[in-house]
Amino acid sequence: MLPPAGQSLNCSRDFFHTTESFFCLTFFCLRCCFVHARSCPLRLSLDKLRDVSSRLHKGLVQGLGKHSHHRAAVKMLPTFVRATPDGTEKGDFLALDLGGTNFRVLHVRVLQAEQKVVKMDSQICVVPKDMMTGATQQLFDHIASCLGDFIASQELKGQTLPLGFTFSFPCEQKEIDKSILIRWTKGFNCPGVEGRDVVTLLRDAVRRRGDYDIGSVAMVNDTVGTMMSCGYKDQSCEIGMIIGTGTNACYMEEMKNVKRVEGEDGRMCINTEWGGFGDDGSLRDIQTEFDQMVDKTSINPGVHIFEKMISGMYLGEIVRLLLLRLSEEKLLFKGQKSEVLQTPEIFQTKFISEIEEEDTGLDNARRILTQLDLQWDEADVRVVRLVCDTVSSRSARLCAAALATIANKMRLNRGLDRLQTTVGVDGTVYRKHPNFSEELQLTVRLLAPECSITFLVSEDGSGKGAAMVTAVAQRLALQSRLLDDSEEDEEEEEEDEETS
Repeated sequence: MLPPAGQSLNCSRDFFHTTESFFCLTFFCLRCCFVHARSCPLRLSLDKLRDVSSRLHKGLVQGLGKHSHHRAAVKMLPTFVRATPDGTEKGDFLALDLGGTNFRVLHVRVLQAEQKVVKMDSQICVVPKDMMTGATQQLFDHIASCLGDFIASQELKGQTLPLGFTFSFPCEQKEIDKSILIRWTKGFNCPGVEGRDVVTLLRDAVRRRGDYDIGSVAMVNDTVGTMMSCGYKDQSCEIGMIIGTGTNACYMEEMKNVKRVEGEDGRMCINTEWGGFGDDGSLRDIQTEFDQMVDKTSINPGVHIFEKMISGMYLGEIVRLLLLRLSEEKLLFKGQKSEVLQTPEIFQTKFISEIEEEDTGLDNARRILTQLDLQWDEADVRVVRLVCDTVSSRSARLCAAALATIANKMRLNRGLDRLQTTVGVDGTVYRKHPNFSEELQLTVRLLAPECSITFLVSEDGSGKGAAMVTAVAQRLALQSRLLDDSEEDEEEEEEDEETS
């Protein structure tokens, strides 16, 4: 990744591990200065990141407020998940994970004796592109059909298993089994769903199918699922983070700060929906012209500004636009006009990860540029790698600033000199990019020096985590019933004593 802002760019880095001609290296260094100047707005100093963190903190507080949440860009949605796993959960569960063009159905078994969450089997189903923007009933009938086929394949028909439903879109959760879609993201835009309860839509579709039934439903965001799946392994895990196609985070907030929900005791998991950070214009000064173009041409202009600056769905497009501008300014590809670079989304985010690989990155860059039918020289290859590094580094540092904001808030909430916590994390950008996790963790340590943060990569987080939320909800419900029964017994005993 790039060195921290304020340090000079070292042109003798790993870019030049291969033997090249002196002329090529010198030419690259000269060109590098111009590229560095053009991409300067993408490099954020620690002071600027601290400023971004301060802005986000204000957004978190506003989103938690009883009277201010409706105008907050960061929605801070209560999830009604009131506890993390304690290791006593057990049972069989279904999990449904919908968050993109593919969705998964899983059969999950929670083993108390071994403290394990076991995926018995799973099935991936495709959401056809026309269904992503088509009729509501068509989409949910398709989901119910895939769920029914999976139940039949697992020979689970006749059993009514609890279902953890991971629905990775901004929702306002009213209860653990009632969740109102606020808005579609990630290319979905089925009319008539926003403002409706997605659990009811799923149950209606299951009822229309008529050949199976589902038990209690726990509605789960993918970040919550990630936190809960990691929480069964590490009970200090109280933050969940996704940085993949989209980005989001959740954390355990003190109930006294959750003004929209009654009660002040204990904690509740809050789904921040931090992808919306900046929707109120609070990030306008760090949005580059390329960010603005990505937003303007997206399916939802003006919405999820922070997500569009850091997540996998958009990073490749930011790189493409920057490469196109450098080409127009004759700093790349001999200034030749390229129809390829003018094609939206032609430069995939996975190319960034491949180009930044330490040992094979330059060869990967040559292959990718050739596949894109671009006429390149060796200096071009290195400039492209520098551009990828700049864009991914900004993503990691902005993500770190947001995560540090949450960690610092948790520490202050609890009146601790030092917070020790674990972040359950998932997403292709975090998993696949060769430098992203290292850059993010380094920056978090700088921005949250009084927090000791461990990172735990989730395994099947959304699916297993949804099952864990369901299991924890059942455990708490059982404990509540046991408490109620105990109180009734005490009342009966008192009555017996009075009559004796």
